[in-house]
Amino acid sequence: MGKDFIAEFIPVRIAVLTVSDSRDLAQDRSGDILVARIKDAGHILSARMIIRDERDQIANQLRAWIADDGIDVVISTGGTGLTGRDVSVEAHRDVYEKEISAFATVFTIVSMNKIGTSAVQSRATGGVAGGTYLFALPGSPGACKDAWDEILKPQFDYRHNPCNFVEIMPRLDEHLRRK
Repeated sequence: MGKDFIAEFIPVRIAVLTVSDSRDLAQDRSGDILVARIKDAGHILSARMIIRDERDQIANQLRAWIADDGIDVVISTGGTGLTGRDVSVEAHRDVYEKEISAFATVFTIVSMNKIGTSAVQSRATGGVAGGTYLFALPGSPGACKDAWDEILKPQFDYRHNPCNFVEIMPRLDEHLRRK
C-alpha cells in the first residue's frame, strides 16, 4: 500500500451495557450518549441493556455478548468507582483473556485534562475475550463522551493511523482457532 492508499470505513457492531441499581432507559443519559455517538460514527448498535450492579450478572451478560457473533465490542457504563456497589471492573476482569492496560492509562490522561486530580477515582478498564473488545467506562455522561471522543472513536475507525483496533480484530481470537 502506497501513501495514496485510503482505507474505507468499516462499521463495527457495538453493544452498550449500563450498570445501575436505579436507572431505567428513560434516565440513562450515559447510555444515550454512547448510542448516539456510536450511530453518528457509522457503527451498528447491536444491543443495549441496563443491568444491576451485581458482579455475576454483569459477567454473565458480558459472556453472553462475547458468544454472540453479532457483537464485536461491548461498552459498559457505570460501576467503575470506589464504592462497595461498584463491581463492573471486577466483572470485566472475570471474563478478560487479555487486559488492555493502556486504556486505563490513556483514559486517566484524558480525564486529568477535564477534571484534574478527580480522575484518580476512576477505574475505567478495557480488555479482550473471545475475539470481542470489552470496555468499562464510568457512569457519568462526561466520562462517556471523553472515552468515546478521545479514545474509542479513533480506535474503532479503520482509517486511523498508525494503528487501530479494527485492523487487528480478525486476529483477536486466533489462539482459539489454533490446535
